[in-house]
Amino acid sequence: MNRSYRNCDPTPPIMQGSPVPPEWRIPPQDWDAPPWNRWAFQHMRELVTTVDVPRGPTVWDLPGAGSDVDAVAFSDNQGGATTWGRMLDDTYTDATLIWLDGQVVVETYCNGMTPRRPHIAFSVSKSIVAAAAGVLIGDGLLDPAAPIAAYVPELAATGWNGASLQQVLDMTTGVVFDETYGAFNSNVLMLDIAANVKPPSPHMDPATLPGCTWDLILSLTQTEAVHGDRFSYRSIETDVLGYAMERASGKRLPDLVSDLLWAPMGAEQDAFFTVDRAGFALADGGCNAVLRDLARFGRLLLEDGQRDGQQIVPLAWINDIRGGNHGLFDDHGRIAFPNGQYRNQFWIPNRDRPAHLSLGIFGQHIFVDPDQGLVAVKLSSWPDFLSDKHWTLDWLAGVRAVAAAHKASG
Repeated sequence: MNRSYRNCDPTPPIMQGSPVPPEWRIPPQDWDAPPWNRWAFQHMRELVTTVDVPRGPTVWDLPGAGSDVDAVAFSDNQGGATTWGRMLDDTYTDATLIWLDGQVVVETYCNGMTPRRPHIAFSVSKSIVAAAAGVLIGDGLLDPAAPIAAYVPELAATGWNGASLQQVLDMTTGVVFDETYGAFNSNVLMLDIAANVKPPSPHMDPATLPGCTWDLILSLTQTEAVHGDRFSYRSIETDVLGYAMERASGKRLPDLVSDLLWAPMGAEQDAFFTVDRAGFALADGGCNAVLRDLARFGRLLLEDGQRDGQQIVPLAWINDIRGGNHGLFDDHGRIAFPNGQYRNQFWIPNRDRPAHLSLGIFGQHIFVDPDQGLVAVKLSSWPDFLSDKHWTLDWLAGVRAVAAAHKASG
């Protein structure tokens, strides 16, 4: 089965029954494929090994209540007419929230999602990990200008030799890593296997497979560009960053994210990471959290890294995302963001404005726009890794339309 279903369609009985019939059990190699991903993205703890990111003793309030905005009309990225409600259905939405001018104005759950159910964030995890790295930079434990091998000496024998921590953050190292999703024997497929989120195919030679994420990193010895000369999106860079953070701090990555971010920002629920067989949390895409806590993370960035006057993430680091030395991008990124850039594990839609995006495959988004006082979050289960229909742009257009309608209503 390779077809998905929208929220308006009948829901198939995936993982239902006692026992679940074989034809409706999640295939281990295809849990992220349609239609299975519509269930799997909300049930990752039933599929893979995980570790907690504990919340703290207090919860940051998110006042306001979502309103019915399904009829708000706008033009999609092709110039066609649509509405907020139709867009949510067309883009396989699991949940979405808009925070505007100090209150929640939209909060919607679909496809069985609930306020207490964690959802995998995929590469939104990169921004969460990077924000924790920003705290370590502010504390002087990490220096963006330092060689990455100063923190992880073993990298001197890999393609990262000579690369700086900032180049890892900006994905401008020259290391060869094939990020072609779904391609047999691509580096990103090897990363899934190494990270213990996908089993190897039966015809793969076990002797050629990495046993964990660290093993894969050490095997990447080739470069295709001078470090700092080009941007190329490669998930493994965030895992390298994660190891540097662990070495510099002496703590495991989930504990760092808890201590530096999740607890002080007032998350209402524990998050969790998927972990590999060596216990390393998948920094590049393994974070799972509830919708409202992802909104709190966005709100923290919106409010200059502060919660109720307490500085959690350094303002200098946030300002560097909003308007730092955004010198590099690539042609693929410019398809969606013609004036865009990439900085510190965040996408910058327009380098002339301070707004930024955290993006994950299959439709995970956090958009923060300081000029509008806006945070918007979307969790999805698209039927493919990326959307050739540019559903991200449709969602952003819808967010702007809802925000404009709310401000017009007073």
